[in-house]
Amino acid sequence: MSTSEIPAPKRSLSLGVIFLTLYIDLIGFSIIFPLGPDLLKHYLAVDGHSGLLGWLLEHINALARALGNETHLPEVLFGGIISSVFSILQFIFAPFWGTLSDKRGRRPILLLTVAGTTLSYLLWVVSGSFWLFLVARVIAGAFGGNLSVATAAVADVTTRAERSKAMGLVGAAFGLGLVTGPMIGAFTAHLNLLERFPGLAAWGINPFSVPALFSLAMSALNLVWIYRRFNETRPPEARTVPGETRLRNPLAAILSLNDARIRGVNVVAFVYSIAFVAMEAALVFLSAERFNYSARDNGLLMGFLGLCSIVTQGFIVRRLLQKVPETRVLAGGLLISTVGLLCIGFAPVPGWLYTGVGLLALGSGLVNPSTTGLISLYAGAEEQGRVIGIFRSLGSLSRAITPISAGIVFWTLGAKAVFIGAAVMAIGAWIASTRLPQPVK
Repeated sequence: MSTSEIPAPKRSLSLGVIFLTLYIDLIGFSIIFPLGPDLLKHYLAVDGHSGLLGWLLEHINALARALGNETHLPEVLFGGIISSVFSILQFIFAPFWGTLSDKRGRRPILLLTVAGTTLSYLLWVVSGSFWLFLVARVIAGAFGGNLSVATAAVADVTTRAERSKAMGLVGAAFGLGLVTGPMIGAFTAHLNLLERFPGLAAWGINPFSVPALFSLAMSALNLVWIYRRFNETRPPEARTVPGETRLRNPLAAILSLNDARIRGVNVVAFVYSIAFVAMEAALVFLSAERFNYSARDNGLLMGFLGLCSIVTQGFIVRRLLQKVPETRVLAGGLLISTVGLLCIGFAPVPGWLYTGVGLLALGSGLVNPSTTGLISLYAGAEEQGRVIGIFRSLGSLSRAITPISAGIVFWTLGAKAVFIGAAVMAIGAWIASTRLPQPVK
C-alpha cells in the first residue's frame, strides 16, 4: 500500500505512535546529561585511580596539562568521552538498523532495538563499577541507532507533499524529549537509594540508580507501547531491497551514496550539526563564566531553548513548509542560526544571551525538519531506512567529536572562539545549501 492509499486517520494514528515512541526514547537517553561530573566523582571514589578509569584519567590529565588547563578540562574531557562512546556506537549502527528495517520491516527492528536499550538501562541500575557502567553505555549506543528506523516509518506513512511537515513532528519529539530528560535527571540525581538501604550496594546499586531506574521504566514502557500500538508501516511487498545487510564502515556507506543531492544535504546537515553541538557543549560554561549562572539558571536557559525548539518544529515550521519550499526554509534557518550564534558568543548581558538562544532555536527548528525532509524526498521509497540511517549516523558522528573539541577550544581560547567558529560553520552550511535543488513532490 502506497502512502497515498493510507487512510488519513491511520496516518494520523501512526504519526502519533511514532511521536510518543521517539519522545519516550529521547527522555531515557538524555536523563544522563546533567550527571557527568558527579559520575566521575562517584566512580573515582569506588574504583580509585586504578583499572580502566585510572588509565582513562591518566591520559585525560596529561592532555589537560599539555593544553594548559588542569582546572576544568579533566571533567569536560571525561564527560565528552562518555558521550562520545555512545555517539560513536550510534554512528556505526544507525545505517545497519535502517537498512535492516528496509528488509525486515520497521516494527520488529524497533522492538529489538528498544529491548536492547532496556537491557542497557538495567545494567546501569546495577553498575557498581565503572567498567560495567561503560558496558551499559556501549550497549545503549549500539541499540540507540533505532531513531533512524522511527524516522523512516514517518516516511512510510506520509505522502511526498506532507513529508517535511511531518518531519517537524519528529523534531518536536526530539526537542521535547531532550528538555524533559535532563530535568528528570537533575531531579532524580538527588535520590540516593543507598542512603536508606546501604545493603543494596552488594547488588551494584549506586547513587545514580534512581535516574537509571527511571530510564529503565521509560524504555520498558516504550517497548510495551510499540508492541501494542505500533502497526507495521512497511508492507511485505516493499521489503525486497538489493544488497546485503551487514555492519560496515559508515564512512564507506556514505561514500557509496550515488545521488549528489543526498550527499549534498548530508554535508549541510553534518556541518550544521557540528556548529549546534558546539553551542550545546559551551553554552552552560559561557553563562556560568560570564553571568555567574547557577545550575538552576542554566536549567532555565536550556528549558527556554527546548521550549523555543518545540514551538518552532511543532507549529511554525509545519505551517511554513506548506507554503515555502524546503530549500528556502533551510537557507533561512541557517542564516538565523548564524545570527543567534554570534549573539550568544558576544552577549554582554543575559538579555542578549536569551535572544541568541531564541534565534538559534528558531534557526535549528527550521533546519532540522528541512534537511530530514529533503533526505527522505531525494531517496527512493525502497531505501528510506538505509539513507535516513546514514543521515542519522552523521549526526551521531558530530556528537562524538564536537563536545571534546568545543570544550578544549573553550578552556584554551575562550567562549568567543567557540561561537565564532560555530557561526563560520553555519555560514559554510548555508553556502553548501544554495546548491541543493528543490525536490519534485
